[in-house]
Amino acid sequence: MNTIERFNIKVKIINMQSEKRQIILKALSKTVKNLRGNKSQYMLGAEYDIPSSVISDIEREVKDPQLTTLFKLAGAFNLKISEFLEELEKNLPKNFSLYDD
Repeated sequence: MNTIERFNIKVKIINMQSEKRQIILKALSKTVKNLRGNKSQYMLGAEYDIPSSVISDIEREVKDPQLTTLFKLAGAFNLKISEFLEELEKNLPKNFSLYDD
């Protein structure tokens, strides 16, 4: 395999990972919006020490949050992190995997 072929394979992998990342961000956005309900981003953030700008970025699918932020969000919705991730998983395509077999 020559250098150009290896480069093309790397580009395909990066593009696939980017597409999968967007799917995850979309599912996270939908999950947070659904769980937040009518509460404003500002109020949710103020009550649970999460900047409203971070919540906004998550809901606009532009922020890949830190793990600690996911724990804070789970707590804000009175969920364990595992329950929060189960809610997120419901918004992913069936049999979603970050990596293709």
